[in-house]
Amino acid sequence: MPEGHTIHRLAARHAELFAGDKVHAASPQGRFAEGAERLSGTVLDHTEAYGKHLLHHYDGESTLHVHLGLYGKVTDGDGEPPAPVGQIRLRLTSDRHWLDLRGPTACELLGPPDVRALRERLGPDPLRPDADPARAYARISRRSTALAALLLDQSVVAGTGLIFVTEALFRAGLPPTLPGRELTPARWRELWADLTELMSVAVDRGRIDTVRPDDLPEATGRAPRVDRHGGEVYVYRRPGLPCHVCGTGISRGTLAGRNLYWCPTCQR
Repeated sequence: MPEGHTIHRLAARHAELFAGDKVHAASPQGRFAEGAERLSGTVLDHTEAYGKHLLHHYDGESTLHVHLGLYGKVTDGDGEPPAPVGQIRLRLTSDRHWLDLRGPTACELLGPPDVRALRERLGPDPLRPDADPARAYARISRRSTALAALLLDQSVVAGTGLIFVTEALFRAGLPPTLPGRELTPARWRELWADLTELMSVAVDRGRIDTVRPDDLPEATGRAPRVDRHGGEVYVYRRPGLPCHVCGTGISRGTLAGRNLYWCPTCQR
């Protein structure tokens, strides 16, 4: 599932393509036909991302809400769109650009009350200037749940996925199983600041890089990472490989049905 930086990149891209333009909407697949009919002929005012949720705000107070989930994909281009191929849930076109959405978990139109309800059920998003990290800490500090599980809970922090969570915890030297209530306010401020920095860099680069300059292949002489996700990381998907800092083999376990990665020495 795409992590929050990807959704923020999509929001910026879609604003670049369509903001201020009247759009035509269609649902070649048919599953969003009624919503597409309502959108057609409206003007896209602005876009935003909140965690893993993409929002297109149109005149007339209609908001297109998209959650890509595990299988959702968006493609776009200039000029005339190609002939529809596959299960296209939504196609947007203007005089200049086109966009196709396939396989999302959610593709729906929301009114203002529904948009407010969506925001209220999500935790603060480190990539948003209106984020309040104290709201997340209030939930974390009351719970005995493992810190990694809390950070993956979108009602606690919005936009973080397994890569950002495991990597930020490594960089902070915190074990992923640390009970939330044992995290001090000072450590939380440091962790939040690091999440904000890592996710902001990922928005700029279009990939997740979490390794500090002193630990990069260029500095250490080690071989660069080879992985379809790209980017240099400390622990994510590196079980059994030596830690870039201490050389200890990276551990893997499960938490709430998800793989978890950590260094048993650096995150003691």
